[in-house]
Amino acid sequence: MLWIIEELKRFGEIKPEAIEGILESIRERHPEIFKSLVRSAYVDGRISLGKAAELIGVTRMELEKEFREKGVPIRVISEKDVKAEVEAMRTWK
Repeated sequence: MLWIIEELKRFGEIKPEAIEGILESIRERHPEIFKSLVRSAYVDGRISLGKAAELIGVTRMELEKEFREKGVPIRVISEKDVKAEVEAMRTWK
């Protein structure tokens, strides 16, 4: 199964819009799987809480509350995270 992930990564470099379409399809058809992917990316430090909220379609505060209720650790906001939060807010409005 790892081979398909590697192929998707390579395909994404060539045709990123196709990968975006695949992710959108997952978001629409399997929202809990998509949410789990976003949550994992946040926990692994790959995206900020603001970006995670944007991807899921809720506010940062709503997602932070949900994460706290589920026991997901909330990271201390770094300078990088602050910049990502500002960018997420700009694209959300």
